[in-house]
Amino acid sequence: MVSIDNYDFKGKRAIIRVDFNVPVDAEGNVTDDTRIRAAAPTIKKVLAEGGAVILMSHMGRPKKNPDMKFTLEQIIPAVEKNLGVKVQFAGDCMGEKAAEMCAAAKAGEVILLENLRFYAEEEGKPRGLAADATKEEKDAAKKALKEPQKEFVKKLASYADCYINDAFGTAHRKHASTYLIAEYFPQDKMFGYLMEKEVRLSRR
Repeated sequence: MVSIDNYDFKGKRAIIRVDFNVPVDAEGNVTDDTRIRAAAPTIKKVLAEGGAVILMSHMGRPKKNPDMKFTLEQIIPAVEKNLGVKVQFAGDCMGEKAAEMCAAAKAGEVILLENLRFYAEEEGKPRGLAADATKEEKDAAKKALKEPQKEFVKKLASYADCYINDAFGTAHRKHASTYLIAEYFPQDKMFGYLMEKEVRLSRR
């Protein structure tokens, strides 16, 4: 079974789903970095083994793309402090810039994608429906989102050679970055240290 401890990360790009949904104050300063600290061992493991890291997360519940109140750019200082390395910000989780940055990622580098929930495709929930939308309208909107969601997942998966899920707080949700993306890495997917710990505790 593939695990973070027996996988060869040398020369690989690892896309890691973390839970960086951390609280920030009015100036955008992180007021509690517990979740960032919890993910640090997994990220440091990949870097120490000669891999590049692509981090993806959500923050809050934005209803549009983009809603800069929920930008992940504001947490970069806290992430850099906990990792001890510079973090490059892609400015989006889709688009050519993100793809180019991930393709060029070298060993020891960390790239942070923008808030996944800036796109409805992450949760698979339609946006912009009228408050009095009928069930038929809601079902049709959800169905219409299926194909775009597939393309969203495919794009995220194209950024990396392996996938690590270390976002315990959202692992139970069948979202694009926590569930659907795993299908693109049949032999190259694993849990991070936080997830492994929680899975072990749940089995006791």
